[in-house]
Amino acid sequence: MSRERKEIITLVNEACDAGSRQSKACECMGISAKTFQRWCRPDNARDGRLDAKHEPCNKLTELERQRIIKVANEPEYADLPPSKIVPKLADKGIYIASESTYYRVLKDANQLSHRQKARPTRPRKKPRALTATGPNQIYSWDITYLPTAVKGIFLYLYLVMDIYSRKIVGWQVYEEESSALAGELMTDICQREGILPDQVILHSDNGSPMKGATMLATLQELGVIPSFSRPSVSNDNPYSESLFRTLKYCPAYPDRPFSDLLSARTWVQRFVDWYNHEHLHSAINFVAPEQRHRGLDVGILAQRKQVYGQAKSNHPERWSGDIRNWEPVGEVYLNPEKKQSETEEKKAA
Repeated sequence: MSRERKEIITLVNEACDAGSRQSKACECMGISAKTFQRWCRPDNARDGRLDAKHEPCNKLTELERQRIIKVANEPEYADLPPSKIVPKLADKGIYIASESTYYRVLKDANQLSHRQKARPTRPRKKPRALTATGPNQIYSWDITYLPTAVKGIFLYLYLVMDIYSRKIVGWQVYEEESSALAGELMTDICQREGILPDQVILHSDNGSPMKGATMLATLQELGVIPSFSRPSVSNDNPYSESLFRTLKYCPAYPDRPFSDLLSARTWVQRFVDWYNHEHLHSAINFVAPEQRHRGLDVGILAQRKQVYGQAKSNHPERWSGDIRNWEPVGEVYLNPEKKQSETEEKKAA
């Protein structure tokens, strides 16, 4: 309660004790009787105004704040966060302030963002959203390990897929990771698929074969536009990650390591033939990737729709709703924006 308010209450009480009416005494002081009565209530000793500003009784002095900053910058604590500084001080029998106070004071002094000798991590922007409306527009590729009979030695499977059709458009197994070998594979793919300059975007992670000088020079020569995911973020390259899981968890995957390079290439060739021509991919409404890549999925799905429609007309009592959706899958997105991905999920539901 302010000093002025206390004096007013004292003067009004003295006037009432001398025989004056409370309302008249309050009127002389320039306040109403209700205001005086509210001031006198025990539960209203504090200022009730919403915009009133009060300094907390436990506020740190400037000297205490400087001591916190000084201790935090001592060589012993300079690279430690407050969550470790406070316990270390406590082990020495010293308590200056709580961890939250340390965090608040250091933040105000702009000393909380990075307190280690190592360079702060650079912010990584999410790859730009890409949309494929047809085949040979966006490719995704990666390299995975294939085990050999010799422990610690691996073969490397290079795999390139079209995200629109899910077709494996190119692959090769090598004994090493190399941007030169990756460039040769992309050259072969572009020749077989008839890729024109600036037609295809090639998305990958940040591995050395993907960002090697030879690979980038080859892509520039071919007119293929490179796209890269953020480091250590597999969600930025989901199509290749999903394809590798299909490959390594399919029933035909060998139980034992590959004996040599030829056996690995032979098995991968069989897998690619099965995947492209026989595998009914759930993401493209259960047609084979090769069928969608060639545009045959439209006719196949139309025939399925006709069969289902005839089955419903023959026995309508067996159908509680509409027939199954056999419409062709439209656009395919890579790293869509949040609002865009939510819209697609609602459509799918």
